Amino acid sequence: MSSVDQIERETQNRVVQLFQKQLDYRYIGNLEEEENNSNLRERDLLEYLDGQAYSKILISKAIADFKKAIAINTTDDLYQANKAVYSLLRYGVPVKEEAGQNKETVYLIDWKNPLKNDIAIAEV
Repeated sequence: MSSVDQIERETQNRVVQLFQKQLDYRYIGNLEEEENNSNLRERDLLEYLDGQAYSKILISKAIADFKKAIAINTTDDLYQANKAVYSLLRYGVPVKEEAGQNKETVYLIDWKNPLKNDIAIAEV
């Protein structure tokens, strides 16, 4: 390991420790070698939303819409892509169960009760 790699590793270890010990983030691990590694752990989000009393249909549609927003879109610039993701995180995902029904907002983050959120850190 080169000295630069070693310094990088030490820095990364300190950052992980900060997030775990000071900010109380759950440590997921090093996901570099994980198959199907992405910036969304769908099973964790599904579990969280399931505990928020949303219907299965609303959860499925909200996750699908969120996945579309976080997918790399080469036609949009980075600012617009980040703005779309931020908007869904901050204001929720408007979806409806069936055609003709009013949209319901599925909140991906509980902004009113931040301690109820499951926040994690991972290495990639």
